[in-house]
Amino acid sequence: MKIKPLVFLLLSLLAMLFIEAAIPRKKHSTFLFSPVATKKYLYVAVPGIRDYLGYGGHGLLVFDINNNHRFVKRIVTGGLHPDKTPSNVKGIAVSLPLNSIYISTLESLQRIDLTTEKIVWEKKFDGGCDRMSVSPDGKTMYLPSLEKDFWNVVDCTTGDIIKKITVFKRAHNTISGPAGNLVYLADIASPWLYVSDAKNNALVNKVGPFGNFVRPFTINGKETLVYATVDSLLGFEVGDLTTGKKLARIEVEGWNMGPVRRHGNPSHGIGLTPDEKELWVADGHNMRVHVFNAMKPYQQLTTIPVQDMPGWITFSIDGKYVYPSSGEVIDVKTRKILTTLQDEFYNNVESEKMVEIDFDGNKAVKAGNQFGTGGIRK
Repeated sequence: MKIKPLVFLLLSLLAMLFIEAAIPRKKHSTFLFSPVATKKYLYVAVPGIRDYLGYGGHGLLVFDINNNHRFVKRIVTGGLHPDKTPSNVKGIAVSLPLNSIYISTLESLQRIDLTTEKIVWEKKFDGGCDRMSVSPDGKTMYLPSLEKDFWNVVDCTTGDIIKKITVFKRAHNTISGPAGNLVYLADIASPWLYVSDAKNNALVNKVGPFGNFVRPFTINGKETLVYATVDSLLGFEVGDLTTGKKLARIEVEGWNMGPVRRHGNPSHGIGLTPDEKELWVADGHNMRVHVFNAMKPYQQLTTIPVQDMPGWITFSIDGKYVYPSSGEVIDVKTRKILTTLQDEFYNNVESEKMVEIDFDGNKAVKAGNQFGTGGIRK
């Protein structure tokens, strides 16, 4: 029996529909509709080792953390000496509410919008600028003078001075406590770490005395402990932020102190892993980073050689990577050097002023800090 063409076509369509209905259908994968993954970038301000342009030139260099820390772009910055040559970068900080990154140089402070990448303002300060810190709410900056006897309390929006905090002699490194109540001020001509009340901007305590003048330091997330490097010590000391007493002095074993090219002290640089399990300590003379357990008795765990004299140490927000100022990216868990930061011309980049910033689209949503502070708040 012959089947007419139209009937054959209808039977074929019915058969196809029956077969398709009998096959189990998969639901659409949810990833098709999920938001774009957060983008993680390392922002590196240069010249971040004195005013040496041979370590990455001048500007704000951006590296893609999720893409093996590959160079992304160079943002044009200000910060010039009176003769119009690039000035030493002294510090770097972020205000998420203002979507801004701040760079201090010897003479000035500049605010840069993270979306437009334009300088919002740049202001010079009498007495100069050093390594600052921004309050957790992103509104207030504690800006040390350039080794004078005071800190400026600065409005992050306008750059206006709110108040001066007078300490001792040589203002330098600054950490705003994560709770937002206290600010920790290191005067490098004093064996004490000074503590200021963030509400009244007045000194309320001091910790020490330490074994010598306080240099780079870091704190835990609960603001109960400080780990400080001090002059003439290859190692670090520990202080109690609650009682104000020094608790311990730890020396690096197996390595001798010797002359350093910058900063004048053996261990200029210390960082606490975000999980607060380890301390990483710089060794300028031997061009190494020493790793310690962050709990008593502060066991020395290992040592890692780096390509140049380290003068600062910080970490990625998630604690996977450590960034010594000598330019390496080191895997915290395996201790392996994964890569070395390089600019668009494949020159090695070194800086003591770098910070991670994470983005959702073109908006900054999370920021680390330059001090390698602990991440456990409770």
